[in-house]
Amino acid sequence: MTTPPNDTPYTREPERGLRIVRIANFVTPVSGGLRTALRHLGEGYAAAGHEPVLVIPGATTSDELTAQGRVITLPGPEIPGTGGYRVLARRAPVEAVLESLRPDRLEVSDRTTLRWTGEWARRHRVPAVMVSHESADGVLGTWGLSAGTARRTADALNRRTARSYTKVLCTTAWAAAEFERIGARNVVRAPLGVDLARWHPDFRDPAVHRRYALGAPVLLVMCSRLSPEKKPDTALHTLARLRAEGVDASLVVAGEGPLRARLTTYARSARLPVTFLGHIASRDELAAVLASADVALAPGPVETFGLAALEALGSGTPVVVSSRSALPSLVGPAGAAADTPAEYAAAVRRLLTVPVAERRARARTRAELYTWPAAVHAFLTAHGAALSADRLAERMPS
Repeated sequence: MTTPPNDTPYTREPERGLRIVRIANFVTPVSGGLRTALRHLGEGYAAAGHEPVLVIPGATTSDELTAQGRVITLPGPEIPGTGGYRVLARRAPVEAVLESLRPDRLEVSDRTTLRWTGEWARRHRVPAVMVSHESADGVLGTWGLSAGTARRTADALNRRTARSYTKVLCTTAWAAAEFERIGARNVVRAPLGVDLARWHPDFRDPAVHRRYALGAPVLLVMCSRLSPEKKPDTALHTLARLRAEGVDASLVVAGEGPLRARLTTYARSARLPVTFLGHIASRDELAAVLASADVALAPGPVETFGLAALEALGSGTPVVVSSRSALPSLVGPAGAAADTPAEYAAAVRRLLTVPVAERRARARTRAELYTWPAAVHAFLTAHGAALSADRLAERMPS
């Protein structure tokens, strides 16, 4: 698509930094990984001397300055059955905000309802990046589409996405694969990171282990949104399998979502020792839970990165992840991959045979490969706006 000759490019003086406007859907106060990534990236952009602005949906309109830059909330309807997710369903208010902000760069975290922003950016000569946070064919598969139909639908969606934006940013090779198979040539890679000070083995607390283990020597943890695409029921079935095989284990679940009532009912009927904590507002409390568990479970099959799994690793806790997701390459030797509850149970047993100090050291070492300064540098490189990695690291905590 060519830009009309009478269009004026939206540019600012380079020495003042770039105004990087980020738009995201499906963000709530308890929305986990995406909310965490947006916050750290915004803080990093600001540390690098740029002006980050985040536009998200909410119940009401608001506009505030935060550590991650300016955050503008526009009213968006709540999606039924999702446990609070909202979307920027109306184009006009979002377009009006974009016109008033006059961005130098655009970064979009929703390739469905917000794909029109790519066309807007082309008209205004604004370089635009679409961040792929999920596998399109994987999500379609969880909605009940056959593998073939999901793949064909995803390919059509991804072709339109790739044509609409200057670049498509994927956080792992696994996430990039569905764009590469359609021949997209504007795909770039940039991993996410983990706050290595916030998620640390030193938060391990025997009292927390005793509180949630309910008398069992083995404590499993799952930190996940309780929604269908995350497959949280796999964790409960894994616990049932372990106990049937003679492993005295319990499970603590941190997270909220539309499946909580069903999962609670199942745990009660199966007499499983499961503690549902809901959303944990205190990061210190969550850090203690993650660090005090023996093994974490991350059963989501469509995860393209998996920040919760990385936070568990940072806390010194090995993770069993879905073999169908991007996470096996992320956890590497610090965890294991599985598909069925029987495979998850076997993987947990294998990890428990590794001496505690060794498995915890492996987990921490693996997490240290992924820092937020490195992630911010990679994202800014995609925007053509990066400081050197060394200078950025000086301005940001790792």
